Amino acid sequence: MKKAHVPVEVEHYFADLTPERRAVLYPVIETVWDAMPSGYELGMYWGMPGFVIPLERFPDTYNKQPLAYVSLAAQKNYNSLYLMGLYSDPEADAAFRAEWAATGLTLNMGKSCLRFKTLADLDLDIIARTVASVSVDDFISQYERIRLGA
Repeated sequence: MKKAHVPVEVEHYFADLTPERRAVLYPVIETVWDAMPSGYELGMYWGMPGFVIPLERFPDTYNKQPLAYVSLAAQKNYNSLYLMGLYSDPEADAAFRAEWAATGLTLNMGKSCLRFKTLADLDLDIIARTVASVSVDDFISQYERIRLGA
């Protein structure tokens, strides 16, 4: 990974992947990192690299764990990019899906999990815009709104 200040656990995660997997996942994590609004922190959470709101900034989570914003994982048969900002914002989710559909690419996505096998399966520009669109304060507001409604 090219970025400075990458936690050693994240480096180990990528080092343990096959070169073919790294070739797919490095451009994705670098796109996410370049687009990431300030205030999110990269680390290993739930067994995968992810950007979270640190507990020092927002400790009031339901599970007392950092609030996850974007995560990336190499699964057995595919890769997963978790875009939690879409999960918590139905309007942003609908806009993302419409923009993706306009590309002609197949979207293999659950509520937040974008599944892909190759870089050709992704539109990194849409991913970058999506990641960049939610500040820490906005994500906390979304989380609090959902939590209060539960």
